[in-house]
Amino acid sequence: MTHGNAQPAANRFFSGFSKLDVDTEDVSFSGVTGGSGPPVLLLHGYPQTHIAWRKVAPTLAQSHTVVVPDLPGYGDSRTRNDQPRWTKRRVAHALVALMDRLGHERFAVVGHDRGARVGYRLALDHPARVAAYASLTVIPTLDAFAGVDKAFALNAWHWFFLAQPFDLPERMLDADPDAFIDAALSKMAGGLDGIDPLALDAYRTAFRKPEVRHAICEDYRAATAEDLQYDTADFDAGKKLTSPVLVLWSEREQRARKTLPIDVWSKWASRVTGRALPGGHLLPEDAPDEVLSALVPFLAEAF
Repeated sequence: MTHGNAQPAANRFFSGFSKLDVDTEDVSFSGVTGGSGPPVLLLHGYPQTHIAWRKVAPTLAQSHTVVVPDLPGYGDSRTRNDQPRWTKRRVAHALVALMDRLGHERFAVVGHDRGARVGYRLALDHPARVAAYASLTVIPTLDAFAGVDKAFALNAWHWFFLAQPFDLPERMLDADPDAFIDAALSKMAGGLDGIDPLALDAYRTAFRKPEVRHAICEDYRAATAEDLQYDTADFDAGKKLTSPVLVLWSEREQRARKTLPIDVWSKWASRVTGRALPGGHLLPEDAPDEVLSALVPFLAEAF
């Protein structure tokens, strides 16, 4: 069932967009879509929903058809048949099915945080479908784990907490979901006052759902297991992204790191450009104008 352009968005964040309501084999996708022109798929990160793109999508929609879903299990995108686990490979396959239902054969993928991890897996597994790939604040999972040290573990401790076996993290998150997501977002944004109160309320509302918290835990469990195995196999085989790659990262986050993200991605692709941007981890919300200044010309050359 597809109702991608059936009704105005029931979402105050995307004026003029239509509600995305698409059933694929294993996912009932929710989100928004708008604009016209070459298609662009925007993928949000943890612990957010599609509204993370509210400051970026409207400008892109002036020249592109923009598809902005909640990732499977996140927000209001409900999954069915949760075995095998929702790895990045399985999520990527579901997103290709979503774009098929919407009639988009070849499209650009722009991902932030967890969405960027799904994005590069999609580009590796379905190269003919991806015209261009942009990664915001992410290096491949293989490289991220290879760089783990005390500073990384203390800063990204949730990687290891959420990845603990079922159902310890789920039980602990049940105790006070708002406190957990507030702490996560405050750290990413440099304080909760850096996030639009309406967006913060929407993120909290989603995170209060036990099924969403479980999906997030499964996301992180997959990263330590299947996703890491897929990355390792591809890297060892010399498999690379064939599309142009844009890498954007946070100046503030980079201060504690020795290697630039663009140098890491250059091991995975031959056509890589990118730069640091002001703001913190939540680049689509912290620095939307700067993100757009890089994305718009990059996407214009992709099709």
